[in-house]
Amino acid sequence: MIRFEELKKGADGLVPAIVQDQNTLQVLMLGYMDAEALAKTQETGLVTFWSRSQGKIWTKGETSGNYLHLVSLAVDCDKDTLLVRAIPDGPTCHTGSKTCWGDAVPESQGFIRELEAVVKGRHEQMPEKSYTTSLFKAGTPRMAQKVGEEAVETVIEAVKGDDERMIYEASDLIYHLLVLLVSKGYGIADLEKELVKRHK
Repeated sequence: MIRFEELKKGADGLVPAIVQDQNTLQVLMLGYMDAEALAKTQETGLVTFWSRSQGKIWTKGETSGNYLHLVSLAVDCDKDTLLVRAIPDGPTCHTGSKTCWGDAVPESQGFIRELEAVVKGRHEQMPEKSYTTSLFKAGTPRMAQKVGEEAVETVIEAVKGDDERMIYEASDLIYHLLVLLVSKGYGIADLEKELVKRHK
């Protein structure tokens, strides 16, 4: 639980709060919190701000339905900024854009992590008539086989020089690799850790 009195406030008595999508890691918006907004965010699980333009407490999504569901809160090293990890119900910006930076943050940015979240959901719920569910049920040999097949098809299209088909097959490869990783309890973050180790 983060205590507002332990934070360094601006001249207006507010603390900036950067909101990041839990799944895609996209930065969605910047808001400001006072003591009441921070307490309400932590109590309800719905990200709440102090609206400087309206001069009142404002829960994101209270009029649009596009709530931000709190996952975690963190304080920066200077204790004057909050990092809010959340799961959005829909577009974050009032313009209908996914983020408040519009085209500066492409809609596709971070989608692989979003897809990973969907795959994890399939693994947990195992819904009927889902292709992903059928792969999980088939077991590791089948999932590994699909990764191999899609890798070969990606190579074939690359050698042929058909870039459009190469991208298509490479997308299939990434999806099936995600399924295999999730089935083993791993994900993109684990690949990133391994790549970071090699880069050092």
